[in-house]
Amino acid sequence: MTDQKQRGMEVRRAVLGDEHVDRAEASRTPLTEEFQDLLTRYAWGEIWTRPGLDRRTRSCITVAMLVALHREGELELHLRGALRNGVTVDELKEILLQTAIYCGIPAANSAFGVAAKVLA
Repeated sequence: MTDQKQRGMEVRRAVLGDEHVDRAEASRTPLTEEFQDLLTRYAWGEIWTRPGLDRRTRSCITVAMLVALHREGELELHLRGALRNGVTVDELKEILLQTAIYCGIPAANSAFGVAAKVLA
């Protein structure tokens, strides 16, 4: 395993949790194997390990972007990651309220629904 992939896997596990990563790794197929490697090396090993922003800040940004993109499945995953990275429930609420203004009420409404499920 390359250093970049190993660092990426460590961060990926820290943010998303072992259960999610183990499930993703177990479901690798010849079709998805290279994509999983790319994701681990670049998203987690290259971007999430950069020193310019801490993980908590990266989580806040990621949550807002996923709301804007209407990616509820990924949003659920990254809301859990944000909590692991020290983002509070009140801070998540503020992020989602902010998205209502900049991403639209329907996007924020869906996001609040996802957040309620995660926090239940």
